[in-house]
Formats: sequence, structure tokens, C-alpha cells
Amino acid sequence: MEDLSRIKKNASDKMQSAVEFLEESLAHIRAGKANPKILDGVRVNYYGSLTPLTSVASVNTPDAKTIIIQPWEKGLLRDIEKAIIDSEVGITPENNGEIIRLGIPPLTEERRKSLVKQSKQEAEDAKISVRNARRDAIDTIKKSVKDGVAEDLAKDAEAEVQKIHDKFIKRVDEIFAAKEKEILTV
Repeated sequence: MEDLSRIKKNASDKMQSAVEFLEESLAHIRAGKANPKILDGVRVNYYGSLTPLTSVASVNTPDAKTIIIQPWEKGLLRDIEKAIIDSEVGITPENNGEIIRLGIPPLTEERRKSLVKQSKQEAEDAKISVRNARRDAIDTIKKSVKDGVAEDLAKDAEAEVQKIHDKFIKRVDEIFAAKEKEILTV
């Protein structure tokens, strides 16, 4: 009995991880609004080592269309600017000698559709991970029947795993719908 509950817990944990990964992936997709997370992948050359931007500067969003980067050391302005230009952010930084300003351009209709498609693919990958966790759990439950677990307990456990699966699939759909709405809102 404890073995079945452990199997369900493991499946639930794997499904939760898939949902968390989806949320993190979607946070990095630029939706026309200023979001400091789009700079998470930017690494700055700081005394010879590549350091995350957030470790050498404060990153703020004063309004929905601007990101302000305030380096902790003035000498880093050029390095931060170069790191942003070299990254996949796709926004040209404006350096005024004190701070770096990133103006988030409005998205074209074509770009919005492309971002929705990318988001949908991320959501589909999360669903696949959730389904794989369900399949693994059900396979393990079926093996436990061969090891002496009662069949009715195994059937109940399979039904519970299916309920957990349905809950997480619904959550993935909700996350995708929210991101789609965010991207398509002009």
C-alpha cells in the first residue's frame, strides 16, 4: 500500500516539475512587455569570468515598455552593453553613461503569431512530460501487481494517477491560455 502511494507521489512530483519548467520557459518569451526575465541568459565578462547580468547590475522595469540596467560598477557599462548586443535578446541598448536603457519595441502581428506558436510547442512538450510520468507510474503499478499487490488496489491507484494527470494537463492548458492572451494583447 505504501509502495503505491510512493508511486503516485513520484508521478505527481514529475508532473509538477514539468509544469514549473513550462512556466519558466514561457517567462522567457518576450510578449511585448518589459520583463527582466528576458535578460536571464545574458552573461557579462566580469574580471575574466562570464557572470549573470543580475549579479553585476540591478535590473528594473519602470514602465511596461522599458528595462533599466544600473551597473554596480561604472566601468561595467561597456561590458554589459556588449553582452546584451551579443545575446539573443534582440534589443539594442541605449547607454547614457549612468544606466543602460532597453526600449521594448511593439510586436508585429507576424511576430505575435510566431510567439504563440512557440508557446504552444512549449506547452505541448510539458504535456508530453506529464503523460510520460503517468505512463511510468501506471507501468510501475502494473509491475507491483505481479509482486503481490491486490488488483483492486492497483486499479484504484491507476485511477488516482489518471486524476492527477488530468489536473496537471488542465494546469498546462491554463498556463498556455494565459500566455497566449498576454502575447496577443496589443
